[in-house]
Amino acid sequence: MASLFHPLCGSSPSNLLKLIANNGAPSLQRLPQVGFALTISLALWPFSTMERALTALTPRQIDSIKNPVFIVGYWRSGTTHLHNVLSKAPEFSYISPLASGLPWNVLGIVRLFRPLLEKALPEDRHVDQVAVNPDSPQEDSIPLASMGAASYYHGLYFPKHFQKHFQRGVFFDGDDPQLIKQWQHYHVYLLDKVSREQPGKQLLIKNPVYTGQIQKLRQIWPQAKFIHIYRNPYVVFRSTNHFFSQILPELALQNYEDLPINDLILESYPPMMQALQRDSADLPNDSFVEIRFEDFLSNPLQELEKIYSQLELSGFAENRDRFEKYLSSIQGYQKNSYSFQPEMLKLIESHWQPFIEQWNYEVPSNTSRLKY
Repeated sequence: MASLFHPLCGSSPSNLLKLIANNGAPSLQRLPQVGFALTISLALWPFSTMERALTALTPRQIDSIKNPVFIVGYWRSGTTHLHNVLSKAPEFSYISPLASGLPWNVLGIVRLFRPLLEKALPEDRHVDQVAVNPDSPQEDSIPLASMGAASYYHGLYFPKHFQKHFQRGVFFDGDDPQLIKQWQHYHVYLLDKVSREQPGKQLLIKNPVYTGQIQKLRQIWPQAKFIHIYRNPYVVFRSTNHFFSQILPELALQNYEDLPINDLILESYPPMMQALQRDSADLPNDSFVEIRFEDFLSNPLQELEKIYSQLELSGFAENRDRFEKYLSSIQGYQKNSYSFQPEMLKLIESHWQPFIEQWNYEVPSNTSRLKY
């Protein structure tokens, strides 16, 4: 059963009503979530309005924010695991679960009622068994969706328009200038607030969508650094399919049957990877590093040292114990396992063969082409 607390509780009343007006009525069984979200957003509105006014009175130049480190990679490629590990370094700031859920109230309500709000956090991420605690770093897709930027999460909330929102949130409808400008505004505003909340630290931001948006990010943050983590494409396809199938029952406010999820996954991977390769081709060596997910699993400290060395980040030796402690704490974590039908393997290979060959991957050894 879906939680009564929906991510749109962190939206403004105007944005919430606009989303409903533009995307159609929620299903009857989801009306409690919508009603609760509207109630919460209305209750928070005076406080969020005051916070926006106070923030505007103390404008911050973007140049004063330390250039972020962005973790990119297609969905289910290991970005969350890498984000969790790197966040143990105290030099990094990141978006907390409460900042993700209540982006308009990061500096006010969230600070005042943190202990109470933390009790409402889910035990895990719904799509896997990765724990969520008050210090778990979050990507910025949910808060940006709540604030009003184009986001594929709007498609998860309103599946009748899933494809439209996926194209808007991932590809900006073919680089629509208005959508890009809107995203830039909320992106900078959110990271400014996170930077104010955790001053003096370097932002560590993870978002699969940014895999294809490095050039756009560099227009905002010319000195930003990027870590690309990639994984066996066969597993990525199967795991991304699982991701959407698990998260839709929790977040969808409308019926989500018959969504062409497989087609969206198959068709979005190549252009995102091609954009990443194009946008990273001329980056300085100290601004872009790639690691293989399987190598990170088998020898995480070696890969972390590679990241620190190539990006010229300081603090690896000082934080080594912190990384080891966290990695030891999650030993025994069981990843989801998948089987592959022959037809599925053919589909993956027909769309993603260049990347399978480029990274020298094969069908995972724990499965076979005949396994169902």
